[in-house]
Amino acid sequence: MLEMSREEFEELVGRALDRIPPQLAALMDNVAVFAEDEPDPSGPEVLGLYEGTPLTERGEWYAGVLPDRITVYRGPILRMSDSRDRAAAEIETTVVHEIAHHFGIDDDHLTALGYG
Repeated sequence: MLEMSREEFEELVGRALDRIPPQLAALMDNVAVFAEDEPDPSGPEVLGLYEGTPLTERGEWYAGVLPDRITVYRGPILRMSDSRDRAAAEIETTVVHEIAHHFGIDDDHLTALGYG
């Protein structure tokens, strides 16, 4: 497993977010991004997770709700990475994948686009 401090991992998540085109970032609404060590042990080992209501499903009822949550998991990404460059690439792919869920894009479409 690749060794990387939590601070360095969070910095790479921040860099991945900075690479989101400004026009797209401006459309993101009521969403927060977090870096955590591990996903829920009772579920599958995922690299990231989107929790919330995608923009495409929000209606008049959508007001006063907690922000959607995007979580990027350090442990699974570092276990599959053999270098910092590989980890940075996986983080960026994961961030894009989870942001796409925020925009209502499903896993099948993401896989077809190379973000599966």
